[in-house]
Amino acid sequence: MSNFIEKYLTVPEIYASDIVEIVIMSVAIYYVVLWFRKSRAWVLLKGIFVLVIFMLVASLFHLTTLLWIFNKTLSAGIIALVIIFQPELRRALEELGRKNVIFKVLKFENGNNESNFSDRSVEEITRATLEMAKAKTGALIVIRQQHDLGQFIETGIKIDGRISSQLLINIFEKNTPLHDGAVIIDENRVVAATCYLPLSDSSSLSKDLGTRHRAGLGISEVSDCIVVIVSEETGSISIAKEGKLIRYADASILKNELIKAQDKEEVKPRRFLKGRGRNEKDVNETKDVSDK
Repeated sequence: MSNFIEKYLTVPEIYASDIVEIVIMSVAIYYVVLWFRKSRAWVLLKGIFVLVIFMLVASLFHLTTLLWIFNKTLSAGIIALVIIFQPELRRALEELGRKNVIFKVLKFENGNNESNFSDRSVEEITRATLEMAKAKTGALIVIRQQHDLGQFIETGIKIDGRISSQLLINIFEKNTPLHDGAVIIDENRVVAATCYLPLSDSSSLSKDLGTRHRAGLGISEVSDCIVVIVSEETGSISIAKEGKLIRYADASILKNELIKAQDKEEVKPRRFLKGRGRNEKDVNETKDVSDK
């Protein structure tokens, strides 16, 4: 009896390191479950649970044939899980890398705080976007931040021109050779046009959005860029960043998002065009794709 009490009923000593480990494991498990719930992996995980239940039933009733099959396939099951969950695992690692918490603390990142583009470029991008929205000219503008977009630039046609509203409007003009695809901006230069972007596979994205919006959201999921999207059907302006989509943005929201990308303090917007266009009205709706 004393051995039983000593082995099973005695409260073990708890050290500070044990508490730290419990907290770390709790947070890790919480975020893993949260990640599963937000991705398609949740459906696959439920399928795995069903297989585990079948294995337990087979073990309980001594179904030797089923147990033999499970044992033979278990060794290859781990590799199969990695292959099945490859898109979700890649997205999770990209999301973790996008946080840059450790690198910022250890100063592994480049400490250059200069803006990616000037105030003039902000004005030109905003002016071009509003003009194209007014004319219902479809546009897809990718603004590079820290992550390299070289692989996407290579899919397009090199331009290397200074940012101007006239250049952007001319590129996306209908029936022109360069209007199809995305424009990529790096610092104060339009580096390439007609670039191909990865499409988002988010199931929560509204069905009334087309390929242009899926491409803009897709590139924001795999990099830290900011994407400005103009709908060809409605003329509405959307902004994609960090895997989220802000819809029905007006001039003030667009300009403030570009100013944030400069690592500058947000300022109150001012009108820089005569009159007010349809897209400069109050925001009708700001939708977060992940909240749908």
